[in-house]
Amino acid sequence: MNDTKEVLLPGKIVDLTLLHMISLVIPLYNEEDVVNALHQKVVGTMETLGHAWEVVYVDDGSRDRSLELLLAHQAIDPRVTVVELSRNWGHQPALTAGLSVAKGSAVVLMDGDLQDSPEVIPDLIAAWQKGAQVVIAERRSRKERGLRRWLFPLFYKALGYLSDYPIPLNAGIFGLLDRQAVDSISRLTESNRYLPGLRAWIGFKTAVVYYERAERAAGEPKQNFWRLLKYALDAIFSFSYKPLRLSLFLGMFTAAFALIYGIVLVISRFLGLGMFGLPVVTGYTSTIVSILLLSGVQLICVGLLGEYIGRIYDEVKRRPLFLIHSIHQSEAKRGLSRASQPR
Repeated sequence: MNDTKEVLLPGKIVDLTLLHMISLVIPLYNEEDVVNALHQKVVGTMETLGHAWEVVYVDDGSRDRSLELLLAHQAIDPRVTVVELSRNWGHQPALTAGLSVAKGSAVVLMDGDLQDSPEVIPDLIAAWQKGAQVVIAERRSRKERGLRRWLFPLFYKALGYLSDYPIPLNAGIFGLLDRQAVDSISRLTESNRYLPGLRAWIGFKTAVVYYERAERAAGEPKQNFWRLLKYALDAIFSFSYKPLRLSLFLGMFTAAFALIYGIVLVISRFLGLGMFGLPVVTGYTSTIVSILLLSGVQLICVGLLGEYIGRIYDEVKRRPLFLIHSIHQSEAKRGLSRASQPR
């Protein structure tokens, strides 16, 4: 028997239980070692809150048993929805796919490796109930290993300096979005996405919750160096014009230096002196160094322009951010429409 209460509106059905429902969106890629522990913690936390809730797992083209394990949980728990993407699209598109499916009045975004603990979710919801439409979970510390331990602080410092918007440092995607914030982000269709930046860009009343980031529960990080590099470049080039201004200033400085250097050389030539009164040194050393310096500056500037032009090219193509192979959910959820819900 279906216990869902429904109301008919023109052209759609709205489930009244959605009026206070919390959705969780969790992307997963090859996380078979974590899936069961993750779901157990999610259920244990959410069942203590007194809210209707759902969890939307997004399988981002996993090649292990992650999808199989997720479907097993979905088969016995109607609160579980599994979004199966057509291939591996990446972390940010997978999150965007989850947002497009989540139906709750507030949506919690978190990673599936248990570094973002579900036990922080009650604090996020409490901040939302006090009026915040965007709640950011900011790390007091992070337990990374190897090169990541040094690269992440460097990235956040660079982002803090370069960004044209106040993006909180030491904060990833973990946090909560009100339905209005979710709908606002969903209308942004840019291809190279950095959700923490989009979250800052949309504005709305924002609160911060601090927490200790844990180590991975099992397995190894799935984001390799090149994906992390793309993530960092998307964060910087999508929310800052400063690299372009930097290339302009670098070009102006180099041109000014070359002009001054040329004037000094001409004067020294007429006086029969080297630089600063030293004897004239013949040869190609200074010429080669000058050519290499100017070539390096030009290549840096061309590379910066290329990053922006490449992103323009991606936007012009207007390809979808992701393709969904199938959505696995209970019959009760199908055909229900999201609504703008009060707290």
